[in-house]
Amino acid sequence: MSALLRLDGVEAGYGDLTAIAGVSLEVRPGEAVALIGSNGAGKTTTLRAITGLLPLRAGRIEFEGTRLDGLGSARIVARGIAHVPEGRQLFPTLTVRDNLELGARAADRARRADGLELVFTLFPRLRERERQLAGTLSGGEQQMCAIGRGLMARPSLLLLDEPSLGLAPVMVKLIFETLQRVNQTGTTILLVEQNVPRALQLSHRGYVLENGRLVLDSTRASLLASPHVKQAYLGL
Repeated sequence: MSALLRLDGVEAGYGDLTAIAGVSLEVRPGEAVALIGSNGAGKTTTLRAITGLLPLRAGRIEFEGTRLDGLGSARIVARGIAHVPEGRQLFPTLTVRDNLELGARAADRARRADGLELVFTLFPRLRERERQLAGTLSGGEQQMCAIGRGLMARPSLLLLDEPSLGLAPVMVKLIFETLQRVNQTGTTILLVEQNVPRALQLSHRGYVLENGRLVLDSTRASLLASPHVKQAYLGL
C-alpha cells in the first residue's frame, strides 16, 4: 500500500539548533502510527514540520504523493491534515461550539453541521457543554474539544501531540478509546505521546525518536518486545 504521508531525510530546527535530522518515516492510509521518545527528542518539531509551522532545512515531505514542504499551513490543512497541538490551545473566552467551528471555518454550513454531529457523537459531554466557555472546562473536556476541533474538517490525517498530557487516568482511557474509534472509522492518525503503553496499544506501528534521529521502527508487537523500548520507555 502506498504511503499517505512520507517524510524523507527531513531536517528542521530553531535558530542555530538542529532539532531533527535525517528523519524518514511513512504513514499508510487507515493506520495509527506512534512517534515516541523522551522530552526534547524532536517529536513536536516533526509534527510542526509536517504542518508547515517550521520550515525544512533539508529533505522532503509528501502527502498523497504531492510535496507539502514549502506550502503554507493553511494550504496544508486544506489538503486534509489536522493538527491537535500539545497543550490544546483553545480560545478560552469562546464557547465550546465556537472553538469547534473554527476547525471548519472554510466549510459550508451543511458540512459544519455534519462535523458538529460527528464530534458530539464521539464526545457527548461536549454536546452538554456547547454553550460553555472553553476556559471553564476541565482539562479532559478541553482535550476533547481540541480533538473535536481537529475532526471538524473531516481530515484524512490527524496529527496528535501529547493528548494525554496532564489528564487523570480515567480521562486518558476515555480519550484513547475515542481515538481508536476515530481510527477504526477510517481517519489515519500520527500520534506523539509520552504514555508509551497507551500509544502503542492504539497504534499499528511505531517509530522511536532519540536526539532528533530515528533509532527504531517496527510493528507494535515488536516494539513492545524490544529490550531497548522496555528499558527506556516502559520501565521494565
